[in-house]
Amino acid sequence: MVTRDQPGDGWTGVLRRRPARIVDGRPEGGYSDAFEIIYCDCGDDPGLDHCEVAPGLQRVRGPYMVRTGLAAYEANLRQHHPQAGTARRPRRYPMLADRR
Repeated sequence: MVTRDQPGDGWTGVLRRRPARIVDGRPEGGYSDAFEIIYCDCGDDPGLDHCEVAPGLQRVRGPYMVRTGLAAYEANLRQHHPQAGTARRPRRYPMLADRR
C-alpha cells in the first residue's frame, strides 16, 4: 500500500478511513467503518474535520463504504484528470495509513 499523509507528497485526492474526529489537524478517537474522499485539487484540506468544510465538500467527502468510495474516487479522478480514464486501472489506490 502506498501511504502518504501530506498534500505536498504529490497526491491530489485520497480515499481514507473516516476518523472519529480531527483535533488540531490530527485524527483522534479511532476510525469508523466508513471512508471519505479528500480532494485537495477541489480545495479540501485533510486536516479539517468533516463538519469544518463547506457543504459542497461534505457531499464529495461522503461517507462511503469502501466499494462505493472507490467508484466515487475513480469518477472524480476521471472528471478532473481525463487522461486517467484512458490509462490502465491502478493496482493500488492511495490511502492514508491508519494512525493508532
